[in-house]
Parts: sequence; structure tokens; C-alpha cells
Amino acid sequence: MKSFKSFQLELDTRHDKYERLVKLSRDITIESKRTIFLLHRFTSAPNGEEILSESEVKLDAVRQKIKQVAQELIGEDMYQFHRAISPGLQEYVEAVSFQYFIKTRSLISVEEINKQLIFTAEDREETTNMTSNSQDKQPHRWSLKVTPVDYLLGVADLTGELMRLCISSVGNGDIDTPFELSQFLRQIYDGFTFIGNTGPYEVSKKLYTLKQSLAKVENACYTLKVRGSEIPKHMLADVFSTKTELIDQEEGLP
Repeated sequence: MKSFKSFQLELDTRHDKYERLVKLSRDITIESKRTIFLLHRFTSAPNGEEILSESEVKLDAVRQKIKQVAQELIGEDMYQFHRAISPGLQEYVEAVSFQYFIKTRSLISVEEINKQLIFTAEDREETTNMTSNSQDKQPHRWSLKVTPVDYLLGVADLTGELMRLCISSVGNGDIDTPFELSQFLRQIYDGFTFIGNTGPYEVSKKLYTLKQSLAKVENACYTLKVRGSEIPKHMLADVFSTKTELIDQEEGLP
């Protein structure tokens, strides 16, 4: 009976930790989405630097949540709890790569993302529910690594945000950004096609959505090149929105 009691205690502890990680992952997802919504205002804001500074503050808050996840996983095998934290990490990758693209017009690497997720002892003030003894047992430096699959899924979701950035840029009279985005998305799509069906199922599943985002941006570039001089700038966004809806209907997308 003593053995079963210890098994019960171990399972209950593991289940409680899993639920805490699920809750943290939801918080990370929500805050990352808010950061993405904020970054979409970059094209229309009078001062884009303020938007970038505010987004950095929001991403720092997200990293504090990820730090709590890292603390929960001290001494644990991360892959046993990966399903609990994966959605949040994917959304974080999407947000941080979107911000990085707006700043540098390039794709952030998984190594660069993981460098930002190394935490030191100074971050400990966030941990209020731990005793001093347990704090002494914690390492002075710990980290949480984004897995290659989570990185790829986050980048695949990024393409949808870049497609929306393309349409909003045209609406603001920026005709150069769609062509730049088209080339960038084509490079990402080519990279994903190298993986094809040999990679994880989730990655190949995202390939279709990525292709749709690329098609919408290329369609916008085609319209700009062929009919750009015929359509007034203030009407371009409406034209692209209508064409996007038609493509979705043809493809059976909601």
C-alpha cells in the first residue's frame, strides 16, 4: 500500500504541474497575440518606433511567463510536458519573428530565439511562492529551448501575419512592401517544400495554409503590376480584400 501511495503522490504532482504549464501556455498565447495585433498598427502609426518599443515591453512580459515555465521544468524531462507548452511557444515564435521581420526584413533564427530565453538569478523576484531553501537548490542560470518543430510551426503561422501586413501596407499607399513580402514568403515556402512529407505531420499540415498566404500576396503584386496605375491608391486595399475573399471561397476556406 505504501508503494501505491507514493505512486499516487507522484502522479498527482505530475498532473498538477501539467495543469500549471497549460495555464502558463495559455497566458503566453494570449500575450503573444496581443503583441501581434499591436505590431499590425506599425504600417499606419505615425511613429513606428513607439510601436516597436511597446511591443518589446509586451514580449518581455511574455518571456517572464516563459521563465516561469522554465522554473517548473527544472529537473524534469521537457518532452514529457511538451504538449502542454507547445501552443504557447509557437505563438511566441510567431510574435517575436514578426517583430524581427519588421525591424530587419529578415527571419530570426531558432538560435537567436533561444538566446533570449536564458534566465539568470536576477529574475528570481517573480518567484513568490518558493521557500528560501528551494531557491537555494535552484540553479543560478536556467533556460527553455524552443524545439525545431515549434520553431517551424511558428514560422508557418508568421506567413499569415505577413499576408495581412501586405494588404494593410497597400491600403496605406506602400507599394514596395508587397513585392518584398512576396519574395520573402517564396523563400520560406521553398524551405518548407524541402521538408515536404518527411518532417512532422504538423509541419506538412501547415504547408497548405502557407501556400494560400503566398498566393494572396502574389495576387496582390500581380494586381499592382498590371492594374496599379488604373486603381486609385485609396481603393487598392478594398480591391485586394475582395480578391482575397474570392480566393478563399474558391478554395473552400472559412
